[in-house]
Amino acid sequence: MSGSKTGNILPPEHWVKQAEDDADDQGSVLSDDNVSSTTSLSSSILDYRTIHGRTFHQERGNAEYWGSNDAKQNESLDIHHHACTLALDGKLYLAPLVKSDIKHALDIGTGTGIWAIDFADEFPGAEVIGTDISPIQPSWLPPNLRFEIEDCTLDWTFGSGRCDYIHMRWLLGSIVDWNELFQRAFDTLKPGGWFESYEMSAIIESDDGTVHDETALAQWGKIFIEGGRKNGRSFTILQDETQTTAMQQAGFVDIQEKNFKMPIGAWPLDPKKKEMGRFAQLTIEQDPEGYTLFMADALGWSREQILDYIASLKKEVRSGKYHPYYKQKSVWGRKPENA
Repeated sequence: MSGSKTGNILPPEHWVKQAEDDADDQGSVLSDDNVSSTTSLSSSILDYRTIHGRTFHQERGNAEYWGSNDAKQNESLDIHHHACTLALDGKLYLAPLVKSDIKHALDIGTGTGIWAIDFADEFPGAEVIGTDISPIQPSWLPPNLRFEIEDCTLDWTFGSGRCDYIHMRWLLGSIVDWNELFQRAFDTLKPGGWFESYEMSAIIESDDGTVHDETALAQWGKIFIEGGRKNGRSFTILQDETQTTAMQQAGFVDIQEKNFKMPIGAWPLDPKKKEMGRFAQLTIEQDPEGYTLFMADALGWSREQILDYIASLKKEVRSGKYHPYYKQKSVWGRKPENA
């Protein structure tokens, strides 16, 4: 394995110098377009913060998400959903759900709502609710699905023992207290209900040393981890075994997990992994600034420094010289029948 987890975060000036050395790869990769997905909701919900022309959820209470919530980022998230579905062999979940048993399902941090839409189509007899802190979901939905604005770090409003299945995905860097979050899921489930948490690592690495500490790919994780420390939110969920530990503490049983690697790029020989890698690369290339702006800005980087880092990252991703991947983990468990 490469040394991508070791060493210090490179100063932002490094990427300015790198950009000067790679002048042919420079360009305006940061869009100033500010796209609003809807005008029908109240102005307080749509009162977004703006960083270098991109919109982000306005911090209220405990709610905070580091990804942009505009159209360009949403397209990237939908591409990533496809990559994750490929990784799960076309499945939306790994918990052993029985279709006839699922009457009420909850998707926490639904994002664009694409997972919830697919799940509602697969379970037409279930009431499905997707929650998020930004109203970025579409209005054309399956009849058994609705979206609600809800901060999952505050008290939930769904009632105790209501749901048969609760799903969470990609909440790393957004949660202060994972034990509390998983306890809320436990309390909201019916006895015998299933809970599933699907998370990924911010660290991009390689098994052959191509992703080394001086690369923009290796620095990606360091930017997120350091920015998360400043904001009091962890990006080392997989490394800390947070999902399994919090699930055990909440009282879940029959806990199982699946670990896998998500390649970035078409470098794997295996056809399935090659296809996953293509979509993972497209995810990053679609909107690298939408992912990095919030954390780089929190670290005090200037717009020019962010632009130059992104230019180096895109050059590496496109070059084919590197064999990067990031780890993912799905963990699922059941609420005891006598709970």
